[in-house]
Amino acid sequence: MKQYSIVEILGDGISAELSESVHNVAAKLPFEMRFQQVDLSLENRRQRKEAIYDEAKAAITDLRTAIKYPTVTAEESPNKIIREFCDFSVIHRPVRTFPGVENNFKKTLDIDVVRLATGGTYEDRGRRIGTESAVSLRVIERQPSRFAARFAFRLASEKSKTVVSTSKWTIQRAADGLFEDQCDDIASNYPGIPYRRELFDALLAGIILNPERYDIVVCPNEYGDFLSDMACGLIGSIGLGDSASYSFEKGGHIKLAMFDPAGGTAPDIAGKGVCNPSAALLSFGSLLRHVGEAKAGEGLREAVREAIAAGEKTGDIGGSLNTAEFTQAVIDRFQDCLSPTN
Repeated sequence: MKQYSIVEILGDGISAELSESVHNVAAKLPFEMRFQQVDLSLENRRQRKEAIYDEAKAAITDLRTAIKYPTVTAEESPNKIIREFCDFSVIHRPVRTFPGVENNFKKTLDIDVVRLATGGTYEDRGRRIGTESAVSLRVIERQPSRFAARFAFRLASEKSKTVVSTSKWTIQRAADGLFEDQCDDIASNYPGIPYRRELFDALLAGIILNPERYDIVVCPNEYGDFLSDMACGLIGSIGLGDSASYSFEKGGHIKLAMFDPAGGTAPDIAGKGVCNPSAALLSFGSLLRHVGEAKAGEGLREAVREAIAAGEKTGDIGGSLNTAEFTQAVIDRFQDCLSPTN
């Protein structure tokens, strides 16, 4: 039996329940997943301080692939510490309409948001100048921009999709202009993939009016943050979003990868067995695809969608199932997908 070893970063709130759901699915796989757990819960961070981060860093460096559950930001941000250590430069957020989930958007959405994980307005908290003004530095770097563009075009090549780069390059001529220049340059290596630029404000309107025109969108950091949450709102729940973060070798090959659900720790329902594990399972599906188990990865992601479409869903999206019952509904469909006859 094939074996894969990954890091599992435990967190706070509903983290334990999400982990249990993922492990129950993993137990049904036709190969073995070995989880090296690192406890980054707030309690453990306060007790072990830097030692627990050293453990996490060593594990990620060794195994190169991780799944992470939500963590509380208190004295420090675990996400920021891990992101900076791993040198994550690209974040990938797939967002698709879920049949069976009510929303106010009546068209079908299916986009992949590929964003820079660095730079933009998030790298500098800025400073006040007297009482009447403030200033912050906005940085766009060439190499992360190239990594993001290359990731977007490779994804488009795999899926036979189009690529749109977006920013405000007509206003931010230097910073966003640098990003767009790198996208144009990478696009020249993929002449068979339809590619265009759109200004970010126009793109937001375009996605709402004509979502079928958008497949893969690549953009700087803050634009991708805004776009991802808007897209999840259009499909009816931020809790249905999953995310992947990547760092790269100089040649462009993925060096480290981390997969995580987009939601938070949900302390109000932690321990009650009613949380929605959909995003964690979608993240695990993306992880399986990343390690080379494409059939299992896509099968799991589709099993989540099929269960929800059939009305087998948790209370936050209008259903009546608890966490364990929903996980079992996904497993039933997932096992059918992996059966030898399929």
